[in-house]
Amino acid sequence: MLFLILAVASSSLIAVAMRATEEKRDSAMGMFVVNYLVCSVISCLFAGRIAFFSPLPGFGRAMVLGSITGALYLLNFVLYRLNIEKNGMAMASTFMKLGVVISTLIAVVVFREVPSLLQILGIALAAASILMIHTEKADGGSSSGRWLLPLLLVFGGITDSMANVFDKTGDPAIRDYYLFYIFAAAFVISLFFLLIRKERMGRWEVISGILIGIPNYFSSRFLLLSLGSLPAVVVYPAVSVGTIAAVSLAGFLLFREALSRRKLLAMAVIALSLVLLNI
Repeated sequence: MLFLILAVASSSLIAVAMRATEEKRDSAMGMFVVNYLVCSVISCLFAGRIAFFSPLPGFGRAMVLGSITGALYLLNFVLYRLNIEKNGMAMASTFMKLGVVISTLIAVVVFREVPSLLQILGIALAAASILMIHTEKADGGSSSGRWLLPLLLVFGGITDSMANVFDKTGDPAIRDYYLFYIFAAAFVISLFFLLIRKERMGRWEVISGILIGIPNYFSSRFLLLSLGSLPAVVVYPAVSVGTIAAVSLAGFLLFREALSRRKLLAMAVIALSLVLLNI
């Protein structure tokens, strides 16, 4: 349970750091380059060496799974940005968060995790709370880009599920190598896009990348540790809705963002869903 709480806290700090620096930086890709570089360095520190190779069994699998996951990280970022542009912030955020339904279904179908009836109700309430928060205000958007929404939902869920794939098939002894390859792959790909697009990277891209990179690494680490001690059908919905509630509260306390009645009701639903998920 402690790792689950720490995963939620780390994920929330990512959103807070992004919100606090969004008006100061010019290049989102530059921020992500620094973010993934910081995550790669921290992964090496935890591994105790430069994590390019390990004689431990299962290293090859960790390298492949980590590289695929890193590429999926960047794909989700691109899909999210495209969906914001084509379908608006509310719809993009809704479908990104609803990816938890896909990761939960994968846990049930592929890994035979069977939730209890109360946990099924908790998952349903978690999905309902996401819809309540992210569809509060209708955004504009073009109907021509609607096909991007299910892509975001599916690939977001698949990306989240990669941690569960490693937890079920990989060796915990090489967890740090797996995390290194996630962030190293994402760093190389994001650096490639930065150079191709010739985006300028200044002081605030570096600062925001560092501020985001530290909690980003630990959110992935604590998610893996949570999956090692709790069922994925509990972990994924709990982290998703717990982060939403924590970010909404942080927005109110730190940035004076209003909490409407609908958001307050959604947070009450989140609290109930978390109780049901952990019974």
